[in-house]
Amino acid sequence: MAIFQLEIADADVERVFGAICSNYGWPENIPNPEYVVDDVVIDPDNPTVIPAPIIPLDVAGNPILPTIPNPETQGDFTHRIVRQFLSEHVEAHEINVAKRAAAAAVSASVVITDPDA
Repeated sequence: MAIFQLEIADADVERVFGAICSNYGWPENIPNPEYVVDDVVIDPDNPTVIPAPIIPLDVAGNPILPTIPNPETQGDFTHRIVRQFLSEHVEAHEINVAKRAAAAAVSASVVITDPDA
């Protein structure tokens, strides 16, 4: 298997990762899979008040936050996007080559005449 490498100057790594992450939508925080709100507090004395969600707690009684830091680092995200970019370009190129080959193999000529001429 071939290895394709890039070298980025140390001073530019954060800039490159930051640009790719910004342009391709890497979120700094993601939804916390452990944040589950399934009950609400209802005031029986005033049912017209909008119920407030019960904040979930961990086993130690600490609130579970609705988001967590993204476990996919900016570097991992950038590598994934570059691999995706290369794959998409190979696929697009090969589809175009196949379309041109298919079109070239088709005889599209027809004979149409005017019977009154």
